[in-house]
Amino acid sequence: MQQHFGTLSIAWKATKAELSQVEGFGFQTLEKVVKQRSRLHPEQLLIKHQEENPHFWTPADADYPRLLLETPSPPACLYYRGEVELQENLGNKPSVGIVGTRQPSDYGIRWTRQISTALAKNGFTVVSGMAEGIDTESHAATIKAGGRTIAVLGTGVDIIYPPKNRELYKQILTAGLVVSEYPAKTPPERSHFPKRNRIIAGLSRAILVIEAPIKSGALITATYANDFGRDVYALPGRIDDYPSQGCLKLISQGASIILKELDELLKTLGAIPQIDVVQESSAPQQLSLPDLAPELQQVINAIASDALPFDFIIQKTGMDAGSVSSALLQLELMGLVSQLPGMRYQKV
Repeated sequence: MQQHFGTLSIAWKATKAELSQVEGFGFQTLEKVVKQRSRLHPEQLLIKHQEENPHFWTPADADYPRLLLETPSPPACLYYRGEVELQENLGNKPSVGIVGTRQPSDYGIRWTRQISTALAKNGFTVVSGMAEGIDTESHAATIKAGGRTIAVLGTGVDIIYPPKNRELYKQILTAGLVVSEYPAKTPPERSHFPKRNRIIAGLSRAILVIEAPIKSGALITATYANDFGRDVYALPGRIDDYPSQGCLKLISQGASIILKELDELLKTLGAIPQIDVVQESSAPQQLSLPDLAPELQQVINAIASDALPFDFIIQKTGMDAGSVSSALLQLELMGLVSQLPGMRYQKV
């Protein structure tokens, strides 16, 4: 609906006839949406939501994490607590995810601490899930080394899970961020954790799997990372060690091996390209397309040579979201603009 109408605000006010034009809306879905909408009072819901969730981003916000926006399914709301770092959100600071089993061996703990410490001391943000085991060790080691870390939760950002990580949670709030796609007061549920793994992968330029059994959630994170085009690394272990089976499987499928020489790992991670941040040009190059209507010309002139997020187009043109959405649709139909994942647009 957001892609069709440009903003959810416009979608909410759309008539039944306008809603019927949304792709994937059948008759039954349309009737349910119209019926439920009449029962809701968005102003009251918004007030309650903002009271319970004062800090959150949506994909329309300019400071929504760019790396996450590149993925096919960025959260409609990303709630957060802690210290925001704008350059991190813009993709200018390297971030690496560390994941693994909740029951690591001494070997896994030792290497998690060594790798996290090295990353922290070299300016990387360490992303993990604050679960027991490898996640906890990576956050704690990063903080101890004076680094920055992000914890992606499968609960609301106000819920500390597992409860034993209460002190770690407090430390993360002062040394980074706690984020979640679930609103405040959302308790831990089994189905939440596989879904949150896509956010860990989405916020990271690379994923390091330290120890993981064959059916580990860490392998889900690695799969997401691979699907998103992010690099995947795995720590090798003995072939008869249960916690290493998943890592060995990843390596057999092409994951890079984490070797003892961490300098090489740091060099490789540091070589991963940064996101191209949209810069305002003092004299933007105008396209000569005399047959275009003025609003279409304005939109296509605003789009840089690289992909531009929807909200940036609104900012550069000064047009409202509905007009920009309509113009982009027309430009797509004319073959002049193409849409990429995360509501980004580029010239063809």
